[in-house]
Amino acid sequence: AIAKARMIVIDELGYVPIDEEGSRLLFQVVTNAYETQSIVYTTNIEFSGWGRVFGDPNMAAAIIDRTVHHGRMIRFEGESYRRTHALMQ
Repeated sequence: AIAKARMIVIDELGYVPIDEEGSRLLFQVVTNAYETQSIVYTTNIEFSGWGRVFGDPNMAAAIIDRTVHHGRMIRFEGESYRRTHALMQ
C-alpha cells in the first residue's frame, strides 16, 4: 500500500520514540520511496538531533542524505497557531 502512494507524510517525526525495529522499517520506507515518491516530514527536531530519534547516527545520516538530495525545506518560525488560538489561556 505504501509503495502505491504518491506521497508519504511522516507527521511529528521524533515526537514519539522510535525503537530499533521501527527505525529500520522507516529507513526501508524512505529508501524504497527515494527518487520515486514524495515524502513530507513534519518535526520540531533539527537534523542534528535525528541520530537520537533513530537511535543510530549512521542511519539518520543516510535518511538525511536521501531527504536533502532532491528535497526542499520549509521552515516555519513564530508562535504556535494552536497556542495562540487555544481555548485555555
